[in-house]
Amino acid sequence: MILEKTIKRIELLHPKVIDLSLERLEKLLIKLDNPEKKLPPIVHVAGTNGKGSTISILRSIQSAAGRSSHVYTSPHLVNLTERFLIADKEIKGSTLVKLLKQCEEINAESAITFFEIITAVGFLAFSKFEADLVLLEVGLGGRFDATNVINNPILSIITPISLDHQHYLGNTLSKIAFEKAGILKDNKPAIIGKQYPEALEVIKLKAAETESQLFIFDRDWSISETKDSIKFEADGDTRYFEKPSLRGTHQIHNSGIAIAATHYMNKIFPVKNNAIDTGLNRVRWPARLQKINKGPLMDLLPDQVELWLDGGHNQDASLVISETIHTWRRKDPSLTFHLIFGSLNNRETETILAPFAEIIDLVQTVAIPKQESTASPANTANIALSLGFNATPSTSLLSAIQAIISKSSGKRIILVYGSLYLAGSILEKNC
Repeated sequence: MILEKTIKRIELLHPKVIDLSLERLEKLLIKLDNPEKKLPPIVHVAGTNGKGSTISILRSIQSAAGRSSHVYTSPHLVNLTERFLIADKEIKGSTLVKLLKQCEEINAESAITFFEIITAVGFLAFSKFEADLVLLEVGLGGRFDATNVINNPILSIITPISLDHQHYLGNTLSKIAFEKAGILKDNKPAIIGKQYPEALEVIKLKAAETESQLFIFDRDWSISETKDSIKFEADGDTRYFEKPSLRGTHQIHNSGIAIAATHYMNKIFPVKNNAIDTGLNRVRWPARLQKINKGPLMDLLPDQVELWLDGGHNQDASLVISETIHTWRRKDPSLTFHLIFGSLNNRETETILAPFAEIIDLVQTVAIPKQESTASPANTANIALSLGFNATPSTSLLSAIQAIISKSSGKRIILVYGSLYLAGSILEKNC
């Protein structure tokens, strides 16, 4: 309750007009004696899709090698504390409240965004506790993202870039890539995941300007899936590792990015092959093609029905999830797939749903609880109908599940999809 009250007070400081800028946070950090300059070695991660998964895999690998990490990710699914790992452990609520109040008092009612102030909290927390490295996820864009006040990372990572947050970052891949490439720092190396050609060109131009050394997918390193393993190639060396515990074909690429980062940091943080295997096997990252195995929601499901959850919310995320569904269907043609879909009203519903055409039997649309900007289930259902889906709006998640169960039979997978906020509400309901 104390944490919720503190959050509400801080949210009142939000500027009336959002301008992507580092100035507000820089002023606060100066008053805090610049904790961002007192951190362990930093790995800075930008991109559209796969940032959180890549960080979770990299952290798991480093943990298997005996190292601890401070981790900052966003958004959270259920509790704000999820955004901060202190030496691999989620921050205590009491500690977070204390740091939030400290930043709030020092900020002295100056205009500041919520993300900016919790970024300051993260830097402050990380400066107070020991760890071997910091894994820092960009919130929005890169160039003017609050995390980009750091200027000396040991490594930058740019995961696949696609269209997302166009109202802030621009309406073309080139414009968005320009913002993401803003995390590249002078004379610092960077791992570059699979990119569209126009995005890669922009990244290369920025790297030439900053004299950053790029390690680019399919040029300097590669990852591929074999029957029983994943194959990583870099610098003329070929190594085979266990497949990651995270589900989905896209997690093979995310694993490749994390292994590439491990490979190119090896002089600073040496890691043996068996630690990479262990890390891939142990990694966990909720709401990324996560199967729900227990909890109240499972009591609603008859035999032969599985409930899965993913927070994907843009076209490229849908493309990789649909690819995974195709793979599952090829392995078991008797399976049918059903979608419970909810999104925010600033999302392009057509482009998110389109990749699922012809592989989803039923769609139930829902509102995202506690989100004023949720898209209307009725409007979303109409869009789905126009794309050829068998779609119906539902009044709640429970009614959506019940509707799918009553309208289908046999072996079924129900996927809840469309928003990390929806995913968070599901996990909260299923506690």
